[in-house]
Formats: sequence, structure tokens, C-alpha cells
Amino acid sequence: MCGRGSLTKVEKDLEKRFGSTFYSEDLERYNPLPNYNIAPTQKLPVILQEDPDHFRPVQWGLIPSWAKDAKIGSKMINARVEGLLEKPFFKSALLHRRCLVPMDGFYEWKILSSKEKIPYRIGIKDFGLFCMAGIYDRWKNEKGETILSFSIITLPSNKFMKPLHDRMPAMLLQEEERLWLDPEEHSGEELIQMVKPFPDEMMETYTVSNRVNSVRNNDEDLIKRI
Repeated sequence: MCGRGSLTKVEKDLEKRFGSTFYSEDLERYNPLPNYNIAPTQKLPVILQEDPDHFRPVQWGLIPSWAKDAKIGSKMINARVEGLLEKPFFKSALLHRRCLVPMDGFYEWKILSSKEKIPYRIGIKDFGLFCMAGIYDRWKNEKGETILSFSIITLPSNKFMKPLHDRMPAMLLQEEERLWLDPEEHSGEELIQMVKPFPDEMMETYTVSNRVNSVRNNDEDLIKRI
């Protein structure tokens, strides 16, 4: 699964890497970067299929348009690739509402015993920017406000990740990013085939402080190697 991450770069870094820009009004209301301890319910800069030239602040934790309560989002931070074609809502999101979720690392915990677990930061070599494949939707609250939210697609771990967890986020190669957002019609099966294990040799990990366990901590020391 993927339940915590980092995005330590700033807006200019993201714009240069992805060729998409931020809306000035979004930056005025929302300026969360850098973020060393990304957690569900937070808003992240995400590139939506419907607007690939811009970053939008989108809440992590998918709230389907038909949901009666926003609390469902806390249970839908991840979407298993194996189930995306099984239910109409997930299939519709896969076909029409895909997104890119930029990060430069994510955290996973290696469990040694019931009382001891070690946090690791995981990313691509040199911990540059990469994207996770996601799906999103819109939901209106009682005030009539529209909330954009997303879920990160997960799949069984590659060999690199297996010692830490049996699942991992769907990380995309740079040349696959715009293909994931391609508005041309794709079958569900074609899209599922794009979600494949990231190459082991392109990944890197190291241990970090257990201060990352608390979402209240968010500073540069969290990404230092231990």
C-alpha cells in the first residue's frame, strides 16, 4: 500500500520537471511545499486528466461523487489495480478520471516484532521526482462546495519492495506519464496493462527517523539517512 510520502521540491521544480504550471489563485490559497510527511486527507499538487497543463490541489482519499459522507475518503487512499474493472465506479474512474500524483519518496515500515518497526524512505535513484498513477472524482458537501479527491493505485510489490511490504504504489516511468493522461479512448484492459511493477534497478531506499511515525512532525530531518 502507500499511506505516507514526501514531496520536498517546490513549485518551480515541479513546473520544470512536468511542464505543467500552477494556477496563481491556487498558490494564494494553498502553498504546502515542501512537505516531508505527506499523509491522507492532505491536499497535494496533482495533474488531472481533464487539465494536464496545470497542477491542482487535490485531497488524498477518494470521495466518490455518490458518497453520503466525506469520511469514506479515509478508507479509499489506495485503489487495488486488481479490482479496478470489477465495480462500475472504479471502471469509470479508470477510463475517464486518471491523474498523476508527483512525489519524491514514500515511506514504508519493516515490521521486526509487534513492538518494533523501522521506517524506510523509498524512491527512484537519487530521489528525484516521479509520479504515482491515480484516479480521482468530485464530491459536493452540504454547503455545495466541490471537493476534488484522489486515490493512488497499488499493485503487488516488485522484488525490491517485497522485504518491506507485499504491495507498492503504481509508479510510472517518465515516458509513461503523459500516456496515463492520454484523453484518447482506451479499454480498461489496456489501461490495466500500463500498471506494472516499477524496475527494481531504478529504486533506492534507506532508513529514517521514527519521528516520521507521527504526522504532526514535518521537517527536513525526517528525510535524513539514519
